[in-house]
Amino acid sequence: MPSRIAVITDSSSCLPDLVASRWAIGVVQIQLNLGGHFDDENRFDRGEVINAMREGHTITTSPPDPGAFFWTYQEAAASGATAIVSIHISGRMSDTVRAAREAAQQVRIPVHVLDSRTTGMSLGFAAVSAARAAAAGGDAGRVIEAAERRCFTSTEFIYVDTLEFLRRGGRIGAAQAMLGTAFSIKPLLTVKDGEVAPLARVPGTRRALAKMVDLAVKKSGGFRADIAVTRFGASDHELEIGRQIERRVPAMAESMVVEASTVIGAHLGPGALGITVSPVY
Repeated sequence: MPSRIAVITDSSSCLPDLVASRWAIGVVQIQLNLGGHFDDENRFDRGEVINAMREGHTITTSPPDPGAFFWTYQEAAASGATAIVSIHISGRMSDTVRAAREAAQQVRIPVHVLDSRTTGMSLGFAAVSAARAAAAGGDAGRVIEAAERRCFTSTEFIYVDTLEFLRRGGRIGAAQAMLGTAFSIKPLLTVKDGEVAPLARVPGTRRALAKMVDLAVKKSGGFRADIAVTRFGASDHELEIGRQIERRVPAMAESMVVEASTVIGAHLGPGALGITVSPVY
């Protein structure tokens, strides 16, 4: 009997529901705690979370319970999967990978758990590439290779209004050195070695966003690439950023504007914007 590989990721991948459904990607929800209300992140109203953050309420996040992974894996097996490739947020940012590995030991079919060492649409594009390889009949090795190639070659460019939310959540990593940034200086960040890292300090929001676009265009130069603009809460900038990239990246394969997962937004803060550049091979 030919193998059928199921692909699972977590909600930090920021995959739109339609994309996950199209490629039959299972998405396990990371947990959010707001005012003592603890639940899957997709059960919270995004606007209410953003308002709570602006009002100074404490918001914390937690990895999925291993049981959530176990039942997702069991469902995949019951649907005919002969193996599972489970791709997740960097282990330096979250214990999600650990929970997935714990659950994998209890499942009767092979489960290959991958630490993407990234997050956001870099993870999302990796899950899609894995699912495409699986849909084409690839074995577990081919599916893993497709996912890892995307993880290792994708780049995140991140704008935040302030580093305060990253500091509160303990996810600031090497960007800690930028905490002394003056109010008018806006930080640009990336993900490096599995954690948030500083990229540049730019005066003013518009200059910072223009710099981020320039960096994304330079990164995609000469390559056919998928590009995603990620926002946490609507702003006046994300659509214009998308239009600029479409004009300046002629080799772009696919572009989309997506909502950041609420868990990612809880660490980046309202008004955060990101650009993911993911080469297509």
